[in-house]
Amino acid sequence: MSDFTTIDAGGQPIAVRKDLRVPMRDGVHLAADVYHKPDEIPRPALIALSPYGKELQAFSLKMPGQYRPSVLWDGCIEAGDIARVVSEDYVHVIGDIRGSGHSEGEHIGNYNAGGVSLGEDAYDFIQWVAEQPWCDGNVGMIGTSYFGSMSVLAAAENPPALKAIFVNGGHYDFYETTYHGGVMWLMPRAAREGRGGDSGWAFTDRVKSRMLEEFSAEEIKQKVAERLQDPDVANWPNMFHTLLYPKHHEAWFDIVMNDLDGEWYEERNPITLAENITIPTYLQIAQGRGWTMDGTIELFNTVQGPKKLDILPYPPMNSRPFVDAHDEMFRWYDQWLKGNDNGVLDEPVLNVHVEGSHEQVTGTQFPPKEVEYRPLYLRPRHVLSERPEALGVEWAAPESFTQLPMTLTNDTAMISWSTAPFTEPTEMMGTGAAHIFAALDVDDTNFILRLWDVAPNGRRQLITTGYLKASQNELDEELSSEGNPVHPHTRKQPVTPGEINEYIIRIYPFANSFQPGHKLVAELSNNEPMSDEHNSLLPPDAFHLPVGRKTTTTVYRDAQHRSRLVLPYTVK
Repeated sequence: MSDFTTIDAGGQPIAVRKDLRVPMRDGVHLAADVYHKPDEIPRPALIALSPYGKELQAFSLKMPGQYRPSVLWDGCIEAGDIARVVSEDYVHVIGDIRGSGHSEGEHIGNYNAGGVSLGEDAYDFIQWVAEQPWCDGNVGMIGTSYFGSMSVLAAAENPPALKAIFVNGGHYDFYETTYHGGVMWLMPRAAREGRGGDSGWAFTDRVKSRMLEEFSAEEIKQKVAERLQDPDVANWPNMFHTLLYPKHHEAWFDIVMNDLDGEWYEERNPITLAENITIPTYLQIAQGRGWTMDGTIELFNTVQGPKKLDILPYPPMNSRPFVDAHDEMFRWYDQWLKGNDNGVLDEPVLNVHVEGSHEQVTGTQFPPKEVEYRPLYLRPRHVLSERPEALGVEWAAPESFTQLPMTLTNDTAMISWSTAPFTEPTEMMGTGAAHIFAALDVDDTNFILRLWDVAPNGRRQLITTGYLKASQNELDEELSSEGNPVHPHTRKQPVTPGEINEYIIRIYPFANSFQPGHKLVAELSNNEPMSDEHNSLLPPDAFHLPVGRKTTTTVYRDAQHRSRLVLPYTVK
């Protein structure tokens, strides 16, 4: 007699094994649900692990994939299309990580579950699945975003049964997931707490702060007081509440308290660990949120085994439930888990969708074409020009914008600069830099730079972004190069009000061909709009912590202060 029940999924019978107990090496048991065809034949297994709750993932059986701005889009339904996995003759295993959902144990911090690395738990989980009678011993991973990050953490532990991974839309460098250029991004709060289109982590009272575990009450009180010296944090109600009542939002408390990069983030940095990965790795990332492209490319360069990378078209958010990218995923796993020679190994290692021209460019590394960095200078009258300004500051006077705090306005103050319409297709591909000479009237602020492709009819699409906390302008001189600035973000150097400084902003990777009649428009601000053509495609909480006080930014772009963009033009 079988030990599963059978459900009907749109006319397809699916066997379900509920609440299996998966033992970890320290005696803790994780919970898992298993889906496969209703027989006893062993098959390759695809494993999905997260803190979002295995029950929530079953929504893929009754809800079609939703795309932003659907009100039903839930950023936490990410484990993949259960019915499709089963129909492709795989076993779909969905588990709750330690301390979440129906699993045992505690979850401390973010990638540290009860003092046990999530990769270590993933190793034990994978090996247990491989030994079950319904699995043929070959295992892969499935899921987007957090699930993708779990795939990398698992592969870095080298469990023998894990034969390959396919990762779509993962987040890797944990500091860069939560602080872009030092500017706090609020989306991880939504994923943890459940807000703005996310159900959140399936935790009860078993999630604990590493900060509260490691420091005394008096030390925490002092550290909180220091963090509240940042007016952006102190003047934002959610941040204030988190710091004063940390046990309500312990995982988010840890992130708010650690606003600089270093050991706390580096301990379980998937990119650092990825040098241990030797199994076949297929990575995908959509354009439009530059930091995820940056981390994906870095991960691609780090893994050691056979690998592929797809840089996909805009928009940046895929469906929830996650049903995208399954065609490529099954071809990859059919090759490596089933041994089917389907030609995937003969295809290009790197595929890049070029926005604007909508061409596919292939190669072995990003950027796949030779590029040369050229400047576009910020000029008076909001002009971007290949020629620098010839007049001094007394004639090419600086211009200012003043951002009022959100307590007073929802408006975003900004300055923009535009090229003339391009007369021929102009392709750019790679990272870039913005060198902005500016003076502030306060000791710190956000620099938010957004580059747009604007069509003759005024329709525009975001191409890439750049972020920088003014106090974290320090460069890593060893790693930085023309058009590729790297900031360590390990310390703050408060700005002297009124002093003109050169701020160098990293422009995240992109690939775009500006067509004849189109313009490149650069917008510089301290905050970002709550909603526009781009942000309406993101979840409601996917914005950056606004400045908490009135801030005036004065931008200089004259013969002595050559503010400019440095962009990667492809060589014809």
